[in-house]
Amino acid sequence: MLDVASLMADDASQPTANPARNAELQPSQPKRHIFRRLYDWTLHWAHTKYGTPALFFLAVAESSFFPIPPDVLLTALSLSRRQKALWYALVCSVGSVIGGVIGYYIGYALWESVKDFFFSYVFKEEVFNKVGAWYEQGAFWYIFIAAFTPIPYKVFTVAAGVYHQLIPLWVLVVASVIGRSARFFLVAGLLYFFGDRMRAFVEKYFDRLLWALLALAILGFVALKFL
Repeated sequence: MLDVASLMADDASQPTANPARNAELQPSQPKRHIFRRLYDWTLHWAHTKYGTPALFFLAVAESSFFPIPPDVLLTALSLSRRQKALWYALVCSVGSVIGGVIGYYIGYALWESVKDFFFSYVFKEEVFNKVGAWYEQGAFWYIFIAAFTPIPYKVFTVAAGVYHQLIPLWVLVVASVIGRSARFFLVAGLLYFFGDRMRAFVEKYFDRLLWALLALAILGFVALKFL
């Protein structure tokens, strides 16, 4: 289990561990799944003074290629410093919209060079084609829904660039600003305004809630396949 109490410490500093000594004391464990390693790597930034910039860059990356949603780190940081929860939501929203623009540029200018990588590691080709078909019907609401829900936003940002004849960049930006801000400020707002009750609930079920969030992200990909 994650030591949730440690998340309550100030994110300014943490004692330096001795990796070699720890390796001697810790029994060998089986290699963890790649998503678990990415999850732990994401969450560890909440223990450091780099938590805020890490949140920004995670939000940027998740909007174009990274699989772990920024809500994971947003929640951890908001628990750590509740008075800054709304600031963290703003950082997360701005980073995510910038990442969406980067995703648009990838689709617009680099797609022929990188599409094999994306289809192999980021999303499936049939999912991408389905999003393209939706864009022929209209873009704004599809982008907004993807920005607000666990449906993978990165598919929509990259596809928007590929289908740029149908989708001006400003449509992506406006829909993303509304959807991403609504999502992240909702998460941070609950932690900020409901204080101790939300904090106690999240502390009690922290691991389960964050794994549920990751599961929702995966279900978002599954939903795209069958919609």
